[in-house]
Amino acid sequence: MSRALMRSAIFAEVADVFVAGDFLWYPVQGNNKIRIAPDIMVVFGRPKGERGSYKQWEEENIAPQVVFEILSPGNRPQEMMKKLLFYQNYGVEEYYVYDPDNIDFTGSIKVGERLETIEEEEINGWVSPRLGIRFQLTTETLEIYRPDGRKFMTPVELDQLRKQEQQRADQEKLRADQQQQRADRLAELLRERGIDPDELL
Repeated sequence: MSRALMRSAIFAEVADVFVAGDFLWYPVQGNNKIRIAPDIMVVFGRPKGERGSYKQWEEENIAPQVVFEILSPGNRPQEMMKKLLFYQNYGVEEYYVYDPDNIDFTGSIKVGERLETIEEEEINGWVSPRLGIRFQLTTETLEIYRPDGRKFMTPVELDQLRKQEQQRADQEKLRADQQQQRADRLAELLRERGIDPDELL
């Protein structure tokens, strides 16, 4: 799952949803030691715009509702447990963890005051209540589907699509150039016969 993919995709045109990656969130005014930088966080009810960090007290005290963490080899179980407790204590409604090395995806959802684990048989095919997107694990990766059912493309797939579009554009330009060359040759032939091609238009 790409951080850039999630940041740029589904809420690009929605003014009051703030999405950020690797961005410090301070939930408590006056205590800058209480902070965390989720890999991806989504905040409904807050406008887009530049910020140096997410200071919750300056954001109508709205906590990020959805948080994603993408595991790296350096992440330890104790660290991930601390993150879970932090998100639980400070109001996160949905918390997802993806391990790209082991193709493992887990999630927790707020029930009362706690983040409860989504059962293993439910997580594959799970639809985020807030985001409306569906998560599908395959043997090779985690696939993410838009609310309309279309799959988000991976960076590799997007690059392939860009290359295909460039090839199509290049072919169209080549055809246009060939047509122009034929038109220029025809115009030259007409001039050789004393006919002004502009007068034929």
